[in-house]
Amino acid sequence: MPEPLQPDLTFRTEGLRKIYGEGETAVHALRGVDLSIPKGEIVVLLGASGSGKSTLLNILGGLDRSSEGSAYFSGTNLTDMDDAELTLYRREHVGFVFQFYNLMPSLTALENVQLVTEIADAPMEAEDALAMVGLADRQDHFPAQLSGGEQQRVAIARAIAKRPNVLFCDEPTGALDSQTGRTVLSVLKQVNEDLGSTILIVTHAAETAAMADRVIHFSDGAIREIVINEEKANPEDIVW
Repeated sequence: MPEPLQPDLTFRTEGLRKIYGEGETAVHALRGVDLSIPKGEIVVLLGASGSGKSTLLNILGGLDRSSEGSAYFSGTNLTDMDDAELTLYRREHVGFVFQFYNLMPSLTALENVQLVTEIADAPMEAEDALAMVGLADRQDHFPAQLSGGEQQRVAIARAIAKRPNVLFCDEPTGALDSQTGRTVLSVLKQVNEDLGSTILIVTHAAETAAMADRVIHFSDGAIREIVINEEKANPEDIVW
């Protein structure tokens, strides 16, 4: 059995596998992934659709379970948790940002963020979360009155309002033009610096890798390569 996670790591996985289905039609989404992610890093997971990167994100985020192997978060084995414990883990430690913003259309930007602050243990004020993403002057607007980039920043504000240890971002710029995407990536960089959150970004946009501390390349359910960036690019300088 693996030893508990070292204090300087957010995640460690050993022999992590995910299999959908059985027999000849079984799909091996993860094929024995061994991985360590230090605290406070920005990590980009790169790979084509179906390479396993989103499956890994979902398991580490407590949204899915592995078929085999172990996944640790700060000394706790996620694979041993029951559904109630995983729910508590997500509530207390994890924020999610998806490609499509998942905002409540009948609520203002402020009210969308307050959905999280009302259930978190020690949240920041919703107004402060919106100010952190540059939307202090848009808090009374409804999603339909906001651009795509503004809606994504509201989604980020909602995710960070509970001060998560980890922020999982699944194609956060996938529905945005390049300039708006750079703005969103700049916000994620600021969150990393201001809150110290470990940020995992799943994307197929290879250019995003330039802003990461660590780049994990996925292929056919396995890690093909891990690259450590000695010098990180400013998100505003990224072109795709």
